[in-house]
Amino acid sequence: MPEVVTDPLLSLVRERGLLDDLQTEEVMQEHIRGGKPVSQVLQDYGLLDIDSILQIMADQLSTMVVTIEDSAMTPEVVASVPADSVRMYQCVPVAMYGDTVQIALVDPFNPQVIDELGFTVKHQIQLVVADPAAVLKAIEKFYPSQAGGGVGGGYADLLKELGSTMDLSAVEDGKTGVLMKLDDAVNDAPVVKFVNLVLMQAVQDRASDIHFEPFEDEFKIRYRVDGALYEMSPPPKHLANPVTSRLKIMANLNISERRMPQDGRISVTIAGKQIDLRLSTLPTAFGESVVLRVLDRSAISLDLETLGLPKTIFDFTIETINQPNGIFAVTGPTGSGKTTTLYSCLRRINTIDTKLLTVEDPVEFDIEGIMQVQVNEGCGMTFMKALRAFLRQDPDIIMLGEMRDLETAQIAIQASLTGHLVLSTLHTNDASGAVTRLVDMGVEPFLISSTLLAVLAQRLVRKVCVKCRTPFEPTESQLGQLNLSPHDIGDKSFYYGRGCPVCNDTGYKGRKGIYELLVITDAIRNLINERAPTVVVRQKAVELGMITLRDDGLRNIFDGASSVEEILKYT
Repeated sequence: MPEVVTDPLLSLVRERGLLDDLQTEEVMQEHIRGGKPVSQVLQDYGLLDIDSILQIMADQLSTMVVTIEDSAMTPEVVASVPADSVRMYQCVPVAMYGDTVQIALVDPFNPQVIDELGFTVKHQIQLVVADPAAVLKAIEKFYPSQAGGGVGGGYADLLKELGSTMDLSAVEDGKTGVLMKLDDAVNDAPVVKFVNLVLMQAVQDRASDIHFEPFEDEFKIRYRVDGALYEMSPPPKHLANPVTSRLKIMANLNISERRMPQDGRISVTIAGKQIDLRLSTLPTAFGESVVLRVLDRSAISLDLETLGLPKTIFDFTIETINQPNGIFAVTGPTGSGKTTTLYSCLRRINTIDTKLLTVEDPVEFDIEGIMQVQVNEGCGMTFMKALRAFLRQDPDIIMLGEMRDLETAQIAIQASLTGHLVLSTLHTNDASGAVTRLVDMGVEPFLISSTLLAVLAQRLVRKVCVKCRTPFEPTESQLGQLNLSPHDIGDKSFYYGRGCPVCNDTGYKGRKGIYELLVITDAIRNLINERAPTVVVRQKAVELGMITLRDDGLRNIFDGASSVEEILKYT
């Protein structure tokens, strides 16, 4: 049975009889595997030329195909669509006729873009179809990105516009009686544009979370980049309710419910990239606090090779996830990259001859070929219920979001004893602590020792910016904190980041993992059966060759990848 086609262009091409089922499936697989647009894959495979593809699009959208000519891009045409909107929605104006502007999109089958452009473009909009490569080229030529990577000028200008043009005093108290006025405000062009600009800035700055925080006298917006929070210029206080409500509308939440926490999901296209946003609201004394988790698929590589695992740990991990049964646990605090590591493991072993099931709270990334189940405590869909059902679904490999209590741990152990490989996470400080955590939960030691294959502990540390990296001589105090002597370091170099425009003057850009792998050998099994404390298990593992988090951190310091402060903070 052929794979269900979800791409609108590919569906149109097949409906017209221009491709058979086998060709359609091959194009879809290449599109998923390589991330290329379907139009590009069709050309690469020699199945259709660009003119035919554009005409099919135009016929479906009841519009026309145009050629983007530099001579037609007059200053009036270029100014008809704001630069930040052009870059965010991957569109370009190509001509003007009276009060109508013709706009071509990289993805013309995204109707939401035309709706949202209506808020920022002061003309009638006519959608036309043009070669996506020509659209991108025109964006680069006529709307070059701001220096420094951000959209700072546009953000500052918009704040001024919001402060001077909007009269939202009626919605400041946020009471139900003024919902009609609030509805007008959330669809007001500056509010829509402001929210879109905040999201675009976050993606450009590689933010993992966006915090919207109302206080008594101000409304703060902060980004989390590389694990640290940075504050943006605060918008006017009276924007708190309209901005919050706009975000809730985008996530299909109830904007009149402000007394209870709500969770939702937003899917948007920013600069041609599909971005998923997980939204969480929390009622506070001065309004609703909103946090968005940014899930940018293109920014996160789910390949084990790119995680930076030391070679010995990488080789053993590959060996472990290919075992027929047992438990492989990844441990660390919230935000240490455990889920990314497990997803990378799943991608590695996701083949046509294995059945993979995951239960998560929440599902962070959709992976083709894996059955992923979302926990929903409200309707009774718990980890326990999902795991019990999993064992009747004939799986080979199960991923459990977290072993959080005795019941889930017991089911994981039962699954591994009945011939399944189980991948899961735990919240402990180091690898050996995972063993005692399971014992503390009430799991019998002999069950742990007979099912646990290995525990991988990890942390994410910030990388020193390579553009402003500077060597320095560590002080005796710093060496003392690392348990090193001048003799230990010899001629090794230490580095810190001075701060530059590339890293926003932080001295850091990007993050990488540091790791500690506890292999459950016979000697460790004996200690587990004797209920040995964490420190004893740890000492034995180090004797047997385990590289600790601190040791791996020192390796990163000596390689110039991270700083003394980062390693001391996380180990």
